[in-house]
Amino acid sequence: MSQPPLDPSGDEARSLFERELVRPEYHERDVFQQLLDWLGRLVDDTVNAASNAPPLSTFAAMVAFLALATALGLLLSRARRTARVAKARRAVITDDSVSARELRARAERALAEGRNADAVVDGFRALAVRQVERGLLDDLPGATAHEVAHAVGAAHPGQRQRVDGTAALFDSVLYGDRPATAAQAASVLELDDALAGRS
Repeated sequence: MSQPPLDPSGDEARSLFERELVRPEYHERDVFQQLLDWLGRLVDDTVNAASNAPPLSTFAAMVAFLALATALGLLLSRARRTARVAKARRAVITDDSVSARELRARAERALAEGRNADAVVDGFRALAVRQVERGLLDDLPGATAHEVAHAVGAAHPGQRQRVDGTAALFDSVLYGDRPATAAQAASVLELDDALAGRS
C-alpha cells in the first residue's frame, strides 16, 4: 500500500476523509452511548485523582462541592417559590361583593388586634373598592396592586407617590410574607381617608 502524499489536494483529502469515515468502528455505538462512556471515563479519572490526592485536599474538595450543591438547592427552591407566588397572586379587587365600609372595618379591627399585615391588606382593598364606589376607578375584578395604584394615582396625582408606596407595601405583605408594622397599617388607612376627602 502506497503512502498518501504529505500535501494532498482538496479532492484527494476529501476522498481520504470519506474512506476514513466509512470504517465500521465509527458506526458501532450511537452518540448517546459515546457520551455515557465519556462521562464514565470522566468519573473514573476524577475518583482516581481523588484517591491519589492528600486527605486534606479531598476534604476541601468535598466541602466545596457540598457548599455548591446547597447553594444550588437554595436557588432552585427560591425560584420555585417565586413561581408559585406569581401563580397564586390574588387580586386586590376580588369578585366578592364586600363594600369599602366592610373592608375598612375589618382593617381597623385587625389593626386594633395587632394583626398589622391583615390591616394593610384589608385597608388597601378598602381604598381600592372605595375608589370604585366613587366612580374614580373601573370595577376590574382581578386587578393587581400595580394596576390599582396606576389608576388611583391618575385620579389623585397629588397622592401618586403615597399610592405607589402603599401598593408596594400591599404586595410585599401579601405575597412576600413580610411583616407589617402598626405605623404602616395606620398609614394605609390614613391614605384611604385622604383619598376619600376625610383628612
